[in-house]
Amino acid sequence: MTVITIGKAQDNDYIIDHPQVSRHHARLVSGEQDCWFLEDLESSNGTFVNGAQIARKRVTPTDDIRLGKEYQLDFLAVLKSKNDYSTEFKALKKVYDDYTREKVRIQSSNQFKTRLFQSLPFALPGIIGLIISVTGDSNQGWVIGSLLLTVLAPVGGIYLGARQSAKIPQQLQDLTNQFKIDYVCPKCGTFLGDIPWESLRNKKHCLVSSCQAKWVEE
Repeated sequence: MTVITIGKAQDNDYIIDHPQVSRHHARLVSGEQDCWFLEDLESSNGTFVNGAQIARKRVTPTDDIRLGKEYQLDFLAVLKSKNDYSTEFKALKKVYDDYTREKVRIQSSNQFKTRLFQSLPFALPGIIGLIISVTGDSNQGWVIGSLLLTVLAPVGGIYLGARQSAKIPQQLQDLTNQFKIDYVCPKCGTFLGDIPWESLRNKKHCLVSSCQAKWVEE
């Protein structure tokens, strides 16, 4: 369990110099599943969450937290006083999951289109031949058209397939470039590589010696 004390006195973890903040005003206490509880320490002006005065309440970064009626508390800034970046790190799971999902989608989608472009033209002459045999219409136009398709369709299919296949590296590169921007330590900004989020979570903190940001509440 992690406890972060908040108040005006110098022995607090997070010090606030404000007229409405008591010497030992409140504290944040970590709970299970990366949640946090805010507790009022019998302060003079009270502690408020979303406009309601509280004694103890679970809080998130989206809540409006005030010490007294005036001082608005920055929840994430308080966590950073203990080098805690667990909230920001949790958001990286979606970044990693979206990246892997989009990577698979690009590869599978382009492979399907490439095979379609390369194989369909070879089937067209056979389709026309089948139409001729069924309809009994073997005029010169159909015959010439069938011959032209026999020669030109595979060439066109190979060309279109090659063009579609050439798009894959650029699409993957664009995806990877954005991933390198987004999948970074929330404190020092170091790219976390292709390491799955769950594996990084097991490490619990940034591996950069000058950072050591906490990724998981212990």
